[in-house]
Amino acid sequence: MSDGLTHFNERGDAHMVDVGTKPSTARLARAGGRIRMQPDTLRMVTDGKAGKGDVLAVARIAAIMASKRTGDLIPLCHPLALTHIDVAFSVDLALSAVVCEVVAETVGATGVEMEALTAVNIGLLTVYDMCKAVDRGMVIESVRLLEKRGGKSGVWMADSN
Repeated sequence: MSDGLTHFNERGDAHMVDVGTKPSTARLARAGGRIRMQPDTLRMVTDGKAGKGDVLAVARIAAIMASKRTGDLIPLCHPLALTHIDVAFSVDLALSAVVCEVVAETVGATGVEMEALTAVNIGLLTVYDMCKAVDRGMVIESVRLLEKRGGKSGVWMADSN
């Protein structure tokens, strides 16, 4: 029934995957995404002129906090002891966007892809929340896993497109 989907047992019931017999290894996941906005909104963010404060500093803290709460948010996700989270924001002037990239790391029996993806989403949602009063048309897009390392499957890298 599972057809390779590990979160379903042989009866087709959702379950938390048993990782108890898997060896602990160093694990890393890198995820990214962006939020497109009006050029004036982007200028407000980069110039530090948002009425609610330093948008990217707040979004960075939100992303870190979210990574640590992923097991509480995603029903079948294991709670992990993260060893490192790095959240980086950059500006893409051509797209009028703020780009977020997160690297999550742990040593354990399961990967940190969900933690990296959750952090990116919450970081970008925080940018939206802090800027929505001036630009409700912002678009969060291209959130995806970029890289994963560790565990039985080794290294995986996203295509460059």
